[in-house]
Amino acid sequence: MLGAIAGDIIGSRFERGGKKEMEFPLFHPDCRLTDDTVMTIAIADSLINNRSYAETMMEWGSRYPDTGYGGNFRKWLEGSIKGPYNSFGNGSAMRVSPCGYLADEIQVLRAAEESAIPTHNHPEGVKGAQSVALAIFLARQGRSKVEIKNEITSRFNYNLDFSIAELRPFYSFDVTCQGSVPESIVCFLEGKDFEETIRLAISMGGDTDTMAAIAGSIAEVYYGGIPTGIEEEVLNRLPKEMKDVLLVFRKKYGPKQER
Repeated sequence: MLGAIAGDIIGSRFERGGKKEMEFPLFHPDCRLTDDTVMTIAIADSLINNRSYAETMMEWGSRYPDTGYGGNFRKWLEGSIKGPYNSFGNGSAMRVSPCGYLADEIQVLRAAEESAIPTHNHPEGVKGAQSVALAIFLARQGRSKVEIKNEITSRFNYNLDFSIAELRPFYSFDVTCQGSVPESIVCFLEGKDFEETIRLAISMGGDTDTMAAIAGSIAEVYYGGIPTGIEEEVLNRLPKEMKDVLLVFRKKYGPKQER
């Protein structure tokens, strides 16, 4: 889960910037947490305390109202949109990482769907969340990248047979699940370690914070954690109440996958 938050914070200063490079300082004074982090913490809170996803998202969203929510999600938080609004945006996928830590595949897929549908009840919104959660679960089981790729392809019919280098020159800002989740997963598949995964996601020049959050959420588990220096920088940028949720979540859902 911290991998998603790291990706969000590192990618935050590049969003809509069109950056197509791999080399840049990971941290900068402009790096900040966004709605990706707030909602990831909300989903973790829901799992820890067995509360409804809608309730925790509304609660955490009200605490951090100015972190970059999309227009419809903001209206949902404010109550002017009642119930789900058939979104297929990548918000369902960027917040889902805590669901990938549950005990078995059925629980993971069910939780991912339930975390999506308060807002993102479009089939593509649910699919995006489930694919990311399942990739995390498979990584926790020690599955190889080839196995993870094949499972995601067969279960969700995502095309993952492309390279980031081929796609990067033509890729543009896309906040849909179908236009950013497969790309984020390929960044994980191509990355040689956690840091390179994050750099690849940002180098796409699209929805950088969310794509780095998605790719980072899988990479954290696959590589058995994130580098100490990155973790320290991330934790230093989080308020205490978020760090408290992270600590409780780690204690409840066990150690990271070691390879």
